[in-house]
Amino acid sequence: MQGEEDSFPLMPAGTGEARGSEPWDYVLVADQARRSARRDEQRQRFLEALRTKGLHVTVVEDPEQLFFGIRADRSRCALYRALLVQPDGPAPAVEATTRIRIVHSVLNSKTADGHTFNDLVKEGVFEISFPLHKEDKALQRWAQWRSIFCKQPIDDIRDYFGEKVALYFAWLGWYTTMLVPAAVVGLVVFLSGFSLFTSSQISKEICEAHDVLLCPRGDHGRTFQRLSDTCTFAKLTHLFDNEGTVLFAIFMALWATVFLEIWKRRRARVVLHWDLYGWDEEQEEMALELVSCPEQKLRLHQHSFLRSAAVLLLALLVICFIIGLAHFLVVYRVLAAALFRSSPWPFLEEQVTTAVVATGAVVHYVTIVMMTKINRYVAQKLCDLEQPRTLRERERKFTVRFFVLQFFTHFSSLIYIAFILGRINGHPGRTVRLAGQWKLEECHPSGCMMDLSVQMAVIMGLKQTLSNCMEYLGPWLALRLRLWRRGCARGDAVLREWQRNYLLNSVHIFSLFDEFMEMMIQYGFTTIFVAAFPLAPLLALLSNLVEIRLDAIKMLRLQRRLVPRKAKDIGTWLQLLEAIGVLTVITNGAVIAFTSEFIPRVVYKYRYGPCQHGAQPGVNCLTGYVNHSLSVFYTKDLRDPVQLEGLENVTECRYRDYRNASDYNLSEQFWVLLAIRLAFVIVFQHVALCIKFIAAWLVPDVPQSVKNKVLEEKYERLLAKMWFRGQGPGEARSSPATPHSSPSCRSTDV
Repeated sequence: MQGEEDSFPLMPAGTGEARGSEPWDYVLVADQARRSARRDEQRQRFLEALRTKGLHVTVVEDPEQLFFGIRADRSRCALYRALLVQPDGPAPAVEATTRIRIVHSVLNSKTADGHTFNDLVKEGVFEISFPLHKEDKALQRWAQWRSIFCKQPIDDIRDYFGEKVALYFAWLGWYTTMLVPAAVVGLVVFLSGFSLFTSSQISKEICEAHDVLLCPRGDHGRTFQRLSDTCTFAKLTHLFDNEGTVLFAIFMALWATVFLEIWKRRRARVVLHWDLYGWDEEQEEMALELVSCPEQKLRLHQHSFLRSAAVLLLALLVICFIIGLAHFLVVYRVLAAALFRSSPWPFLEEQVTTAVVATGAVVHYVTIVMMTKINRYVAQKLCDLEQPRTLRERERKFTVRFFVLQFFTHFSSLIYIAFILGRINGHPGRTVRLAGQWKLEECHPSGCMMDLSVQMAVIMGLKQTLSNCMEYLGPWLALRLRLWRRGCARGDAVLREWQRNYLLNSVHIFSLFDEFMEMMIQYGFTTIFVAAFPLAPLLALLSNLVEIRLDAIKMLRLQRRLVPRKAKDIGTWLQLLEAIGVLTVITNGAVIAFTSEFIPRVVYKYRYGPCQHGAQPGVNCLTGYVNHSLSVFYTKDLRDPVQLEGLENVTECRYRDYRNASDYNLSEQFWVLLAIRLAFVIVFQHVALCIKFIAAWLVPDVPQSVKNKVLEEKYERLLAKMWFRGQGPGEARSSPATPHSSPSCRSTDV
């Protein structure tokens, strides 16, 4: 059954306007199985309220659902134009995206009896509402895998999804493009490690140290390990920890600055092209509120120090809980190490540290997945507690709080591995134990940089592959299941099209927010600890090439249409990107100083090594570095019995640290290195930040062409006003002259 409640005839969804008709932009759905006299009466009152607010409504019925087509009346569109028209500028165009925003605003405004559409959904009067998908050939070509390297149709995306989604894809496309040089440089740094794979002096000494025995590791260590057994891992470590690490970290700090500055310039050009340079988002929201409800009262800004203090306290408590989860990962690694050492499988017993690092990274990833849901819920409740005035303000507060919680969730374990692991567990014979029983874990025998690199590789690999797979397969399988249950579409063209839109996966107001958050976390992994994993930009580049198509396919084919929203920038995300840029400098400097072997190698070259008095022909300046970096421990001081296995005459073993052999206290070399490490962090951060500031100063946020275009438009409007009013008494009015047309007038500099 199909009923027409307006004088406008129906048009099949996906077609343009025909003579005497207009397309339907929005659809409300009610479940036939939940119909009752009370709900029908509430539904009719709500639909009548929509008509009084300037919306046209039509009803299309099938055996399972009631569909209500909605579109805004031309009078409402004219009111929208009148409210936002500038005194000296053209009125804003009313496009399909604007009509959808008007309908969405009316649906979310209260009726005379105090109900909104969401209230009626909770009572079962309606089931869902969504804007209709339209057929767009340009976007369909864009959402294809064979277009993976093609230019994105940003203007078409804007005309269909609105400026906010278009700016997301414009930013993501520019981010992906800028990842190309970062990936190339990171790959070069990584490949340069292959030149040291066999020729590195440190690797040679480790591989030839058959007589050097490492002290027992872990809680149940009962055997010595030859230093030469770590030969392979020592070579692998130099793939990530070599002389190019420092330069690459500085390059990435500069890269992050240039990326943001050029993005600001591109955004300015795009916004000027869309005639949104002087657009005011707050004014737009108030205009939509007045269009939907002329009696709308202005809601003023409110601030409560007590409420803000409560939000801050609760946020700190959640952050402490997240940090506690990082300690849980520490406990897991300690217990896993003890379990693997007692394993009946020889491989696990021999590669305990590698197994602990790999499984710990997997456990961390699972923790991230679970905590993401908790963090979202907590961030929403914190926003509700603050009672933001508008949707824009709520989105900004939610973005900051959710990002902070996600940041600690993702990076707490990396911070632990980079700066705490292996530094608080004492030394052989006197180890720090968990609960007085289990010995704290140590870094990999080849160094802590190996642990950090493996953790980064596993988390980024799992997050990029599994997240992308679930992001596509989840909605795809859900849609296929609903289509299979529903069977073939029934009814005329309008009903079939609305049924197809109804069966698509649902979206919510923060659907685009989720995409931005995913990219922000990836950007953090790509930059903050990039000194430990130079291949991070390459993995991000490959992931983003897939991500753009996945998002396009998901938004066009798998999900209902997002409500278009206007915007002239990416909002709070830009400030978060700048904050990540500063953290990139601080963290990478600390990783190079305290996690990498860069500083100890340099200090050994010029203070303790054979080149301390100058380079000598035929002598490698790092000769003897391995012996210098290993402290001596006498086996007679071991508390636990050790299985010597034919090495009964061993009286000493070695371990990674700088301690005196006599009393096992920290040696002079440790304090010298600590002072130089701290000095390096300070110098590195100041140099990198200065380079960032200089780059930001050299690259203006707004191009001169955009400034000149805006200036010319203002000048032409002033000229038009002047000639319209006349230059003075008795002077003839004529057409406005073009700028600089009069040779008698010259501009002067003040």
